[in-house]
Amino acid sequence: MNQADSNGERMRTWALWLVLPLVIGILIASAIPQPVIGIIRLDDAIYSYTARDMIAQINYAIDNPEVKAVVLAFDSPGGTVVDTEAVYMELARLRAKKPVVTAVNGMAASGAYYLSVNTDYIYAKPTSMVGNIGVIGYLPSTPVIFEEIISTGPYKLWGAPRDSDMRQIDMIKEGFFQAVMFGRGDRLKVGQDVVLSGQIWIGSEAVRIGIADEIGTETDAVNKAAQLAQVANFKTVDLRDLAGAVSSSLPFFFQSPEGILTPYPTEPGIYLLFIPQLPVEQ
Repeated sequence: MNQADSNGERMRTWALWLVLPLVIGILIASAIPQPVIGIIRLDDAIYSYTARDMIAQINYAIDNPEVKAVVLAFDSPGGTVVDTEAVYMELARLRAKKPVVTAVNGMAASGAYYLSVNTDYIYAKPTSMVGNIGVIGYLPSTPVIFEEIISTGPYKLWGAPRDSDMRQIDMIKEGFFQAVMFGRGDRLKVGQDVVLSGQIWIGSEAVRIGIADEIGTETDAVNKAAQLAQVANFKTVDLRDLAGAVSSSLPFFFQSPEGILTPYPTEPGIYLLFIPQLPVEQ
């Protein structure tokens, strides 16, 4: 082998050793899943079906390590107490492991705001509707006696005396307030009387009084979630399809005989729900 061939062989060997780590690095990088910022959307009331779907997505985010953070994208007036609480508790499990950020698109009222305070940061648009902290009760009919039905107690058919609903509403209101204090803490710039007034604020006012953190979009919320998770080169994924969530046509809101959908729930009960005033017929 002459000198030129020897030098060429050495150069090829050096080139191989230079390229080999790069190739190995590329192969390793391709085997590592790209970080995901998951989106969980709620564009409806919070009731049995939507709560089940949200919980399925939350559990997916908890169980899949490539999901580094989650954004809750809200346009909801709230919903039932028990379903809101169920989602809230699952959110607490998720938040213990990964950052969660809220993006209020159209509305995060009552139960939807209850969920928002269990996240790390709340964005709202300038005219988003935020707040409506409190409880509303649709009481069942006054108990009556049915001669053809035998029951073992005066409240067997009704569950409780009507005045107990008022005590439950007050307890739920206090629980809501404690959730707000736990989630917002010293970020609030108003007192209990304002927080529990039931008022719904536009986004700019909500930020001013500490009900929300900042004016921003869903994109801002995604970037904030990535920042809190300390990830880059991430992708944004809607978790609904990945979690296998299935929508339901079961109506939550009452529909009039004329086919008009009202903002009122179909069943009596206690709700964390914003009900807008209907137009008055002239």
